Amino acid sequence: MQNLTDYKNMWVFIETECGKAKNVGYELLNVAKPLAAEKGCELIAVVVGKDVESVAKDAICYGADSAIVVDGPEYEYYTTDAFANAMTELVKKYKPETLFIGATNNGRDLGPRVSCRLKTGLTADCTEIAIDEETGNMAWTRPTFGGNLMATIMCPEHRPQMGTVRPGVFKKGAYDESRTGEIVNEDIHMDEDKIRTKLVERVNEVAESINLEEADIIVSGGRGLGSAEGFDVLKELADELGATIGCSRAVVDAGWMPHAHQVGQSGKSVAPKIYFAIGISGAIQHVAGISGADTIIAVNKDEEAPIFEVADYGIVGNFNEVVPALTAAFKAQKN
Repeated sequence: MQNLTDYKNMWVFIETECGKAKNVGYELLNVAKPLAAEKGCELIAVVVGKDVESVAKDAICYGADSAIVVDGPEYEYYTTDAFANAMTELVKKYKPETLFIGATNNGRDLGPRVSCRLKTGLTADCTEIAIDEETGNMAWTRPTFGGNLMATIMCPEHRPQMGTVRPGVFKKGAYDESRTGEIVNEDIHMDEDKIRTKLVERVNEVAESINLEEADIIVSGGRGLGSAEGFDVLKELADELGATIGCSRAVVDAGWMPHAHQVGQSGKSVAPKIYFAIGISGAIQHVAGISGADTIIAVNKDEEAPIFEVADYGIVGNFNEVVPALTAAFKAQKN
């Protein structure tokens, strides 16, 4: 039986690749900071990677009180064995009360591996986080039943309390260069022959082309496009803007686009500077996934479509006419 009083402080795992941090770690620092203040504990960033000292410093500037760094060549790219071992060893040594991990592809693999080894609970794919007033436990909220219901889950008897949190649900906080904090380096390594997966080749075109979580501009299409061919029109606009293509669940269900492009509660939550919702009606599950967008531009031939209620700008019209006109206007602006 665990002695829960032995566990203290909140940790945020800052995911990196090739020495660069993914935004979700900094987003989680922003949401965890007031929670740590409410609990009266420290907020600590955990950075595992290769040549990541600068990432730890940035994490402090984004709100962490201090940082723990595990640095080594075996951490340049994510592997289940090396990262799960490093995180498990750190938790056993320092005993954090709460551990936040971004619900990226890697985070969704790391979270359950670590929680299983530590014999604690994990709430996956969270979209809201709070502290339960009665118990003081973390209250993790996540969509369930295909996004039709929201469930709030707690882990009262085991520590650390763990959750993976969707990228794009929360915003990064302000970067404060004046912030300082202790950076602790931990020497944790794993023999190469114990890492059972090997990176043979990284294809940048595949790895980076569908990065919805960190895209500044997203052009998304819905069932209103009528067919998969409708996305050819959207791709011209996306190419002109340097944007990433997204879509609604209905599009994926129809087989027009792969699930990797899906935005919404059962897809990816996003926070771009500009989000184009084209032929998307605006179901509550989709709207929840774009709540972090700075500006939403909707195009729909139905003037009563719910998407117009959340859009900053709306155009009523056929996408086959509106989108090429937008593409031409942006092209002319460049010239």
